[in-house]
Amino acid sequence: MLASCLAAAGPARARDYGQQGALFPVVEADLLSVIHKRLTAMQASGEIDRANRQLAERTAAQVRRPAPVPGIGRAAEERRWTFDPTITVNADLRDARGRVVVPAGTRVNPLDTVPLRQRLVFLDGDDEGQVAWAMGATTALNAKLILVSGSPFALMKAEQRRFYFDQKGTLTRHFGIRAVPAVVEQQGRTLAVRELVLRGTKGGRK
Repeated sequence: MLASCLAAAGPARARDYGQQGALFPVVEADLLSVIHKRLTAMQASGEIDRANRQLAERTAAQVRRPAPVPGIGRAAEERRWTFDPTITVNADLRDARGRVVVPAGTRVNPLDTVPLRQRLVFLDGDDEGQVAWAMGATTALNAKLILVSGSPFALMKAEQRRFYFDQKGTLTRHFGIRAVPAVVEQQGRTLAVRELVLRGTKGGRK
């Protein structure tokens, strides 16, 4: 029936109904051209140079004085605990030839191969009492001084001693340290961690 109806309708004819309303050309801006023009204008106005200087200044300031490790205060009571660095290998460790040297499930203590030869001393670099204590109680040979706040560069210049910084609290979080000064040192195949109360010193800020 459908075929009969189509046959009876005769051939289809196209008609031109003319223009219905206004027509507008489609204009798509070249995105790369727009970006190029914007950058050219920024360069000409000095905006790019200003932005680069500001970025360099912010970066230098962050290097000179990193953001303090959050949640670390001055020790009000002494704490001591033992930290076991032993880990369990999750997957086979292989050498360059593909041979298994440490099978999965093996418990490995890093101290067996890389002993901690220097104490790790964590302190607030803005606390004059802690800095004075660290300088008097340690030497460059037996301890590494690690800041949780303050400027390592300013202290290196003032004390003529190398200072490090616990970026983003990686080490203090790893050892469970909540207050400073704190000391981490090796005892056999474990690490002894202590948070110390400094007697006779005030928590003054520089």
